[in-house]
Amino acid sequence: MARREKATSITDATMSLEEERRYRTIRYVVMMSIRAMLVIVLGILVMAEAPLLWLWLLLGVIGMALLPWLAVMLANDRLARRPGVFTRHERRAKTLEAPEHPMIDSE
Repeated sequence: MARREKATSITDATMSLEEERRYRTIRYVVMMSIRAMLVIVLGILVMAEAPLLWLWLLLGVIGMALLPWLAVMLANDRLARRPGVFTRHERRAKTLEAPEHPMIDSE
């Protein structure tokens, strides 16, 4: 008797290309929006002459330099599975020993 192949369930299927592209686009736009908000906040801090302005400017510039790089890296990365789906570990079946008595075949 031949072993059956494991059937693929719907939860194991990957996202369609359109869904994946939409998800990656939304993630990219959100990260670039955060960067735009960071520019606005830094501008307000400069006009308000906030205490420790040099530290805020340094952190802001570092954030504005890292966010585009991170956004592009994440946008170009393919998703392995649907977001929010738990990974399941599959157990392997134990191999059975051959029976001691001869089997009757239908042939």
